[in-house]
Amino acid sequence: MKLTILGCYAATPRTLTNPTSQLLEIKNHMFLIDCGEGTQVQLRKHKIKFSRVNHIFISHLHGDHFFGLPGLISTFRLLGRDKEMHIYGPKGIKEAITLLLKLGDSWTNYPLIFHELTSKESELIYEDDKVTVETIPLDHRVYTNGFLFREKLGERKLNIEAVAKYKIDKAYFQNIKNGRNVTLDNGSEINNALLTFDPPATKSYAFCSDTAYKPDILPIINNVDALYHEATFLESEEHLAKKTKHSTAKQAATIAKAAFAKKLILGHYSTRYKSINLFKEESISIFQNVELADDGKVIEI
Repeated sequence: MKLTILGCYAATPRTLTNPTSQLLEIKNHMFLIDCGEGTQVQLRKHKIKFSRVNHIFISHLHGDHFFGLPGLISTFRLLGRDKEMHIYGPKGIKEAITLLLKLGDSWTNYPLIFHELTSKESELIYEDDKVTVETIPLDHRVYTNGFLFREKLGERKLNIEAVAKYKIDKAYFQNIKNGRNVTLDNGSEINNALLTFDPPATKSYAFCSDTAYKPDILPIINNVDALYHEATFLESEEHLAKKTKHSTAKQAATIAKAAFAKKLILGHYSTRYKSINLFKEESISIFQNVELADDGKVIEI
């Protein structure tokens, strides 16, 4: 699982920093998470193939999280895309995007499929044979969700020596990898545990976009491998965090610790501060394994 930070600063774009957008590579998928202004430029800069992005997850309808989406959709059209694109986001995102397409007489030449979200409870919004995506209801000034990405447990790995020892035909290999026992010609049954190794452990990533401190998300993100949690302010501006429904670095660390997360990734920094290192310094007093997001940074999970 690999996370590329395309943008991780709050509010307006600057010459050296970009608003929120991330690309998560998981089980041969490339999931785009939020799409602030400049996202498609960042995708090009990091040599990410547009054609591999088929699912886009938008946390909420504030401009610094989705104003890059209309341009990206239009660029897909100009590049001759024909594969369908799925967009998951709050109710209203379809109206916002299709109005721009209508006024510009620039309908896509590929299927554009919207999955509008309204539930205030966590729900499964995507699933295939390798990955699931669930919402994480957050507390912001408008309807907002984070997203929990989980790998599914893969096939068991064949123990080649054991298979050879029992002279098991290749025709049974797939059943063995699926976890089934094998009955030999003499009627004896070989337990699957003797023929296979456990599959690699699954990984998970939780993206918590703009939100006030919200400890009731803990059951959803419990034991997550990596947690991205916004940290717009330092504790000295906690009053602003409360007013604007954002979080401080200490609050993000408190969530990570209580969730037994393995790693905390901080982002969505206010640009009022002289250094983003201040966010890490403040949070490690509560949670040790902290990494700072920064534009262009690649994080292996």
